[in-house]
Amino acid sequence: MLVVVMITSFLAPFMGSAINLAIPAIGAEFSGGTLFLSWIVSGYLLASAAFLLPCGRLADIIGRKKILLIGIILFACFSLLSGLAWSMESIIVFRVGQGMATSMIFSTGMAILTSVYPPHKRGHAMGITASATYIGLSLGPVLGGFMNYYLGWRSIFFFSALAGVTAALIAAYRLKGEWADAKDETFDWLGSACYMIAITAVLYGLSSLSNTVWGKYSLVFGLVLLALFIVYESKQDYPIFRVELFRHNTVFAFSNLAAMINYSATFAVGFLVSLLLQVVMEYDSHVAGFILLAQPLMMAAFSPFAGSLSDRIQPRIVASLGMGLSTLGLFIFTWITPATSSWLIMINLAFIGLGFALFSSPNTNALMGSVEKRFYGIASSSLATSRLTGQAVSMAIVTLLLSVYVGDVSLGQHHTDQLIEGFRMTFLVFTVLCTAGIFASLARGKGH
Repeated sequence: MLVVVMITSFLAPFMGSAINLAIPAIGAEFSGGTLFLSWIVSGYLLASAAFLLPCGRLADIIGRKKILLIGIILFACFSLLSGLAWSMESIIVFRVGQGMATSMIFSTGMAILTSVYPPHKRGHAMGITASATYIGLSLGPVLGGFMNYYLGWRSIFFFSALAGVTAALIAAYRLKGEWADAKDETFDWLGSACYMIAITAVLYGLSSLSNTVWGKYSLVFGLVLLALFIVYESKQDYPIFRVELFRHNTVFAFSNLAAMINYSATFAVGFLVSLLLQVVMEYDSHVAGFILLAQPLMMAAFSPFAGSLSDRIQPRIVASLGMGLSTLGLFIFTWITPATSSWLIMINLAFIGLGFALFSSPNTNALMGSVEKRFYGIASSSLATSRLTGQAVSMAIVTLLLSVYVGDVSLGQHHTDQLIEGFRMTFLVFTVLCTAGIFASLARGKGH
């Protein structure tokens, strides 16, 4: 089970970071504009978020292994189809399918791990899984860039399809048993449809808030529909969204909140530092990529240790310490200048990566240990949704503040001063957010 979850945990971030390097090549082959190219990424993310909670709930009812295996097979199939795509429209459709398959994997993998590992070993397993995720993030720009340059962009999808088939075979032949702790309950189809529309509208609205007039309308519509969805779910006997978990389970509620705040404050750090290195400091892309590796490598190295530590010490203490380190690293970046040494930037990125490693696995351990077995799918899905929402909020903050300080112009050396001011203000907002996250992490109380 651990091998299967490690492979799938590696694949999604690897695909995400590797495909970013292939976007120009895809655009050149299909003569696609920026709008179409952006939907190669956006379509995948929106589909992942929309299907997470329904897939998690469905897995609790009909079986988590079944949904996981279907998700892995679909991921492999849509990866293969993406590699065989014949037009811009076709690759966008296949990427949406990939996102749906990813949601089936994310909503079940961690839930099954929680089921098969005893509490005193659970954090260590989650730490190893988190390490696989960050190795995917680290190898994506390196291996993906190599494959794109020497073998073409299609090879990235073929590699992912092959890895998916391997994971599917291991899961089918080596993973024994089934986990369906809510098999006597019914599935809420209306609530699922309402949730999928609402979360898609919210995330689309956040990501396009400062780029298009439709962004704010989509965000408002999504928030209103989300509020109606919560009211509706609170009256159902078998909802896909357990409102009482947030009302009466402090550990669960604040672990989700801490995760969303943490991703809101840290997800866009790589994007900002990449701009700083390439636009302001004029490093070329491969040098900038080498500097940026410091953060995910530190996350990969220390995640197993952090997970094991949370098996012996209260997870909220380890997670809060990690968020405190990240807060300090973000605050240091508020003093950034064009003359800042690249070594200092790399060291601070590693410092933030260490903080994130200490936060992520213990926070997941606390959240999954706070619910009954029949809610493992919902818990895993809600955590993944908090993560995606935090990522969308992080990028929305960056887009909004850079548009205020720089405006809608081509980036260049003559905008250095405005960019630096925008960077500093963004890192200051992230510092304040992460500080609030420390209190949210501590407020969860003692976990199981």
